[in-house]
Amino acid sequence: MDVMNLLAVLALATLVMVIVFALVSKRKTEQRMNDDDAPKSRLAKDAPDK
Repeated sequence: MDVMNLLAVLALATLVMVIVFALVSKRKTEQRMNDDDAPKSRLAKDAPDK
């Protein structure tokens, strides 16, 4: 395996990992948005002061 093949495999693996991370993050965010019992973000306008 020469260097160019290794770089191609590493680039594709990194791309796949980033896509998987983004999809998991998107799913968690959507679940949290649909959950009425989830605590509000401190950045939200109607968030409680702590």
